[in-house]
Amino acid sequence: MAKLLYIQNSPLSEISYSIKAADAFIEEYKNKHPNDEVAKLNLFETDLPAFDGPAVEAKYKILHGKEHTEKQTKIWDNIKKTIEQFKSADKYLLAVPMWNFSIPWRLKQYIDILVQPGLTFTYSDEKGYDGLVKGKPLLVVYARGSQYPTGSDSAAYDLQTKYIELIFRFIGFENIQSIIIEPTLMAGPDTAEAKLKQAVKKAQRLAESF
Repeated sequence: MAKLLYIQNSPLSEISYSIKAADAFIEEYKNKHPNDEVAKLNLFETDLPAFDGPAVEAKYKILHGKEHTEKQTKIWDNIKKTIEQFKSADKYLLAVPMWNFSIPWRLKQYIDILVQPGLTFTYSDEKGYDGLVKGKPLLVVYARGSQYPTGSDSAAYDLQTKYIELIFRFIGFENIQSIIIEPTLMAGPDTAEAKLKQAVKKAQRLAESF
């Protein structure tokens, strides 16, 4: 039995295009993999640890081998608990809308918690950076109001897919697939619904062998 972690990244789940397509994937995935566990995590409904000044102090005390205070130990234990929850999954599904050409701030906060030396990546003079979350598939469902096709002038504005691909490969992911729903705004509701239907069909197809 495998565990799939489904991470939602929108406060508007009922009208979110990325979540609608990802939900279709989950429905088909459960049909095709009835014995697997699916855990859902909506980052806008989750009490994430703050990665603020005290958390950074705790982090660098670890890096420099210094002793923690009781408060710092508690802070870092909460960070590690979030990371271990993430790493406990065997497969991952992300539903990611574009915000200001990039990703929602809650997802960035989550990533800043996850990406920690010794826990999700290491560094050595021989190998350089080496991700520790390996051998696990990731499907990312992206949605954006406009269009950013590869090779176009507007592609330079797409910091959404670029960042997600870069940061998850950095921590070890190699098998990354994607579904892109665009445009959800600029061409009107009929076009948006047509693009969503295409995305749902692709999601259902990918769910069979994920």
